[in-house]
Amino acid sequence: MKRLAFLLVLAVAACGEPEGNRDKASETTLGNPTPPARRPGLWEQRISNGEMVQVVRICLDAAVDARLGWWGQQATKGMCEKNVYTRQTTGDWRFSSVCDMGTGGKVTTSGLATGDFNSRYVIQAESSTVGAEVPQMNGLAQLNVEAAYQGACPADMRAGDMEMPGGVRVNLMDMSGADVPAAARDDVPEAAVPNP
Repeated sequence: MKRLAFLLVLAVAACGEPEGNRDKASETTLGNPTPPARRPGLWEQRISNGEMVQVVRICLDAAVDARLGWWGQQATKGMCEKNVYTRQTTGDWRFSSVCDMGTGGKVTTSGLATGDFNSRYVIQAESSTVGAEVPQMNGLAQLNVEAAYQGACPADMRAGDMEMPGGVRVNLMDMSGADVPAAARDDVPEAAVPNP
């Protein structure tokens, strides 16, 4: 359950292009800046792993974004021995992390985020999981996230609410230390959720 909650938090993710599609010689890093914040409001995210696509909607305010970040960097830093973000001269963001998910194994992720974080962003990432108790969780995975700003959050959504297929709604801020509702577990195909 901790791993599923972690993955749902990471569904807040955002922007990228596969590392192989860029000319690395043309990229240089700029210092050690803070990753950008997303615009407050309603974001729709299309999350895919090459086999499945899942669409979620997330209501963000500045506090939620500061706590969770676009790749879950704040929410997971206690689990991660490495969580690095580097801004490129192109304006893109490279990121990598190594996180110990306990029985979910050790998860190593790297990727590239592109976009403006105000209206639209895309992430493409690769991850590797080793040492998970459930053998199917081990292995390599690719993740693509396309996020688009939808405007103000609806009146019936509060900051941190994430709406999944079937209308299932969880609050990402309430999930820290709490279990995911059974309805959410049943309706969210784990393979379609980010696997950092």
